Amino acid sequence: MSARDFLKKTEKQRMKELFELLRIPSVSAKSEHKKDCAACARWLADHLKRIGFKARIYPTGGHPVVYAEYLVDPRLPTALYYGHYDVQPPEPLELWKTGPFDPVVRSGYIYARGATDDKGQTLAQVKGVEAVIKATGTLPINVKFMIEGEEEVASAHLPGWMKKNKKLLKADICIVSDTGQFNKKTPAVTYGLRGIASSEVFVYGPDHDVHSGTFGGTIANPVNTLCWMVGQLHDKNGRVAIPGFYKRTKPVSKWERTQFRKLPFDEAAFKKSLGVSRLQGEKGYSTLERAWCRPTLDVNGIKGGYQGEGAKTIIPSMASCKITMRLVPDMEPGEALNLLEKYLKKIAPKTVRVKVDKHGGASGVVVPTEGPWLAAAARAIKAGFGKDPVFMKEGGSIPVVADFKKILGLDTLLIGFGQADDNVHSPNERFRVMDFERGCRTAAALPDELAKAGR
Repeated sequence: MSARDFLKKTEKQRMKELFELLRIPSVSAKSEHKKDCAACARWLADHLKRIGFKARIYPTGGHPVVYAEYLVDPRLPTALYYGHYDVQPPEPLELWKTGPFDPVVRSGYIYARGATDDKGQTLAQVKGVEAVIKATGTLPINVKFMIEGEEEVASAHLPGWMKKNKKLLKADICIVSDTGQFNKKTPAVTYGLRGIASSEVFVYGPDHDVHSGTFGGTIANPVNTLCWMVGQLHDKNGRVAIPGFYKRTKPVSKWERTQFRKLPFDEAAFKKSLGVSRLQGEKGYSTLERAWCRPTLDVNGIKGGYQGEGAKTIIPSMASCKITMRLVPDMEPGEALNLLEKYLKKIAPKTVRVKVDKHGGASGVVVPTEGPWLAAAARAIKAGFGKDPVFMKEGGSIPVVADFKKILGLDTLLIGFGQADDNVHSPNERFRVMDFERGCRTAAALPDELAKAGR
């Protein structure tokens, strides 16, 4: 029996197991779900033990890490698989058609929080490896799994745990399935991610809210001032106006531009999917180049003053906004945040006080496009999807990928199975049954391909 035959035979059982995993409300952001996160870690550890792995749960300062290994021969390549079992909060609950932790299949989709991000994708890798073990009695490579419970809260404790366990995590390549395909008809290998830098900006005026009639026109309004400052963050060509912001960026390469032009990107469909009539961004770059290869700065939220029903005529004492910057490789979060702070304090009127809280971030990464590992991933995806994949980047960030390089010295293969319309982080998150099955088939083909690449 082949691994593919085993997957076909166990299709119903795999769906049952995925539903068990999805029913656990492992919301890492909420302390009330601490026991649920622990239960989810136990479920995964027990499951990995049942399929032949040695597994252990490691406590951290937050939610635990599940580590498991199937070691065949130290002379063989070793792959470290990463996933996360924690999920985003499901709110607003009223927008879910069915319960976020009551998984159902509807019109070919599995609906549940964590279906795509990242329980469904992680389990696809586990089940693919299991299929190889059951079909052949062993694996052609050494496999290690590291599944954390804090990805949705910035993996606060994982880097420290990785530093303490570098020997345990020693490998040749890392596998991450927390990305997606290019579209429903086009599989992809993701070879690059943007980094991120997060901050919150505060603008202070009077030491308390004051009457807008009595004091209006005599002092600075922090909300007005903050809005003006935000307006100075970009120039007329859509470029970030902070001096020095682009000094570490590299031009989009000819190879990338050639690859991107080959992609079946439908700009009209892209606009329609977002409900916008026109696109906007940095002048001189295509939509895909803006999303994948160029740094950005966005205000994620802004607040200040009275927000309740009816009128309240005040000049607020304070206004604030949250800002994130998406970074390309060679840009460092700390440096970008320092440049932002310096610029905002320079342009701020003397009539207000500005404070910038810097929350850190992660660097962008690029997987080498030459060499055996990326080619191995492409062959595995072709085996799972029945079609050669395209090569693409992802505009989002997976901070742990940068940590793999910095702490463990490992490059990462980003082999994701989701789609852009899977409602990740939103109500009615979903995962196509077809994509789960194709993911399992890809995962079953990957060990052999990695074995060939490591020879």
